[in-house]
Amino acid sequence: MITFKNVTKRFGLITALTEVSLGVEKGDFAFITGPSGSGKTTIIRLILRDLTPTSGEIIFADRNLAKLDKSQLPFYRRQIGCVFQDLKLLGDRTIGENIALTLAISGVSQERQRIRAKEALSYVGLDTRIDSFPSQLAGGELQRAVIARSIIHDPKLILADEPTGNLDPGTAWEIVQLLAKINKDGTTVLMATHNREIVDKMKKHVIELKKGKIVRDRESGKYEND
Repeated sequence: MITFKNVTKRFGLITALTEVSLGVEKGDFAFITGPSGSGKTTIIRLILRDLTPTSGEIIFADRNLAKLDKSQLPFYRRQIGCVFQDLKLLGDRTIGENIALTLAISGVSQERQRIRAKEALSYVGLDTRIDSFPSQLAGGELQRAVIARSIIHDPKLILADEPTGNLDPGTAWEIVQLLAKINKDGTTVLMATHNREIVDKMKKHVIELKKGKIVRDRESGKYEND
């Protein structure tokens, strides 16, 4: 589904990624791990086409992302659901309105928006919170709402960038298990995290970065020399 071929990304004199090659198959659950500044978020932003590589190619579902016209980007991004650490929820809208926003932009009727919002919230265990505002939810509930928003349009891929960074260990594990459930139901999941405990416990595909380079890529989720 996703292939990086010798991707380098520079920001002026700073090189964020150097000759990165990786592959994430359809239906995979993969972790991108490494310390802060290792290039995890840069990979996420490149897949979203927020950034383009300085050199190399990124292929998503057999399409070269660098060749996508700007007019094609909204349609491309509808194939991707995003889960971010900083949530990006609008405080003046209810949870139901927040997660249905993607559908509203796409011209879906309000009735259908409400139905899909209820379905998505039920999936993550928040069906009773559809008319609550973000300020009325706890941290774990807010992250579940963000996950509901990410799946409301049935994406092919979920990109999760440090989704457990602000959560206690118990709640963080619940969020990862919810992402695993989504993956089991057929959606590819790519999660960036520096939480080695979660990565080791899940035993999934692990891509480890250090200073913008891949130092390990293990399908088993186990590391060499451990």
